[in-house]
Amino acid sequence: MSTDELHKMRHSLAHIMAQAVQHLWPQAKFGVGPAIDDGFYYDIDLGGATISEDDFPKIEKEMKKIIAANYPFERRDVPIEDAIAWAENNHQVFKLELLNDLKRSGTTVAKELVGEDLGSVTDRDSKLKTVSLYSQGDYTDLCRGGHADSTGKVGAFKLMRVAGAYWRGDEKRQQMQRLYGVAFATHKELDDYLKNLELAKQRDHRKLGKELDLYTTSPLVGVGLPLFTPRGTILRDVVAQYSNQLRQKFGFEKVWTPHITKKDLYETSGHWAKFGEELFLVKSQETSDEMALKPMNCPHHTQIFASRPRSYRDMPVRYLETTTDYRDEKTGELGGLNRVRSLTQDDSHVFCRPDQIENEINNLLSAARELYGTIDMKLRVRLSYRDNSDAYLGERSLWNSAQNQLKSAVEKVGLDYFEQEGEAAFYGPKIDFMATDAIGREHQVATVQLDFVQPQRFGLEYTESDGKFTTPVMIHCALLGSIERFLSVFIEHTGGWFPFWAAPEQVRILTINDTVLDYVAEITTILSEVTLMKPIKYNDVRFTTDARNESIGKKIREATVVKIPIQIIVGPKDKAARVVSIRTRASEEQISIDQLASYIKGVQ
Repeated sequence: MSTDELHKMRHSLAHIMAQAVQHLWPQAKFGVGPAIDDGFYYDIDLGGATISEDDFPKIEKEMKKIIAANYPFERRDVPIEDAIAWAENNHQVFKLELLNDLKRSGTTVAKELVGEDLGSVTDRDSKLKTVSLYSQGDYTDLCRGGHADSTGKVGAFKLMRVAGAYWRGDEKRQQMQRLYGVAFATHKELDDYLKNLELAKQRDHRKLGKELDLYTTSPLVGVGLPLFTPRGTILRDVVAQYSNQLRQKFGFEKVWTPHITKKDLYETSGHWAKFGEELFLVKSQETSDEMALKPMNCPHHTQIFASRPRSYRDMPVRYLETTTDYRDEKTGELGGLNRVRSLTQDDSHVFCRPDQIENEINNLLSAARELYGTIDMKLRVRLSYRDNSDAYLGERSLWNSAQNQLKSAVEKVGLDYFEQEGEAAFYGPKIDFMATDAIGREHQVATVQLDFVQPQRFGLEYTESDGKFTTPVMIHCALLGSIERFLSVFIEHTGGWFPFWAAPEQVRILTINDTVLDYVAEITTILSEVTLMKPIKYNDVRFTTDARNESIGKKIREATVVKIPIQIIVGPKDKAARVVSIRTRASEEQISIDQLASYIKGVQ
């Protein structure tokens, strides 16, 4: 089934679900009900009543009756005044509001709500004259279209959850219930999706973060501000170290910038006008300066570049900084590590000549491919371009040049890619890396971005060989992106069974009794002297010893719960034979103590 046909099927199911709800709760008022990735939803108000998951079986039963009736989806194009009368007569207050807004504002409001025009206009500047109503059986809805031929041709579905949603996304407006469902062309696809969903629940980073003692939260600290435990901090540090080493291999040098700055910096960069409402403001008791917690690092790095004269011979100049930034995200959008208010970025910026762009991008593409290859995640890239709106800074000719160069770089290294308008940052197009995890979900991770705007706004320059001053090109890159968000993906991708190099605790020695403690001391000496080289250089083995007076079975279970990659079990027989018993997730074996160092070096 094509993407378009699947979208129509899911859109049709949103209408079928609304019809079923209207049969069961005749007082229901409906907001909007689009198709979405994997399914559909509808925003509904029941006038004081509520829908719970206990109601799903009867809603699904009613939907199946409508599907069995095989009603055709019938379209009527009507004058907008007639549609307003229809909404009034049926007490559909939310549809009435939409129609009145459409009458006043035309396609602008329709695009805001559903991403498409809802009706027909005689030219770009005219008001909306007609709208379309779709009916199936005894149910009619305001809709732009895109349906299956009939209610009997909608594949397999299941209602999943109900959540709160403010009308038109405005927290000051009425809260409605958003009823979600999933839908696929066949029952097998639906069953596979539900199986993967169950796997996803088991791998949920919020669940595993607690079980593995990686991070916690506190209402006294604040929502969206995670606190990392010793084990979680090791994990953060190791992945950041890997990112740093990959970039340093290509000539990046570490810099450091403060966490607060004057508002003026972001006014010059353009961030204040675009994202001023997302900044945490800081008030000085000493000066009248307006300050903010930094939400990103690129404007700071421009000031390091600008701190002294630069020649064409100095180029490229490459900075890296792994640092925490702060953004005042909406409370309702925060969850686990996916979206936080304190986000740590492995940020990189290159200032280069135009003739150096291709080589610099190739370096960053190579670094990203190596990192995600190491953690066994398949990559493809999204080339994120601007659209035709006025939401972007800089000349269109510069944007076209930047977009063409990014596409050329991706094609030359043979990366799978797709193009998407409207996903660029306001100052430049991007290469967004999309990584597929172990259960088939795709996540946006690393980015590489060209920027012709900020160097101009900050007046950056270097001298050419002829003595003339030229503005450099700026390239932004984050291999991990937000480390917090990366960790949420990494935890779920691995299910908490981190590769040996990244595991907070790599080895745990488990004693059968205290007669082997002298032998354990020999083992710990060997582990202390092992240096790991791949993928991170100089990574000493992280190990502990469990010598408690507990059964070996209990010790093994506890080590397995926190997913220790290697368990070394030591008993009197091991001591006598000068061997160690190695237990991993996949196997159990015995090796000579003389082989232990080489064994550990070979585990990656």
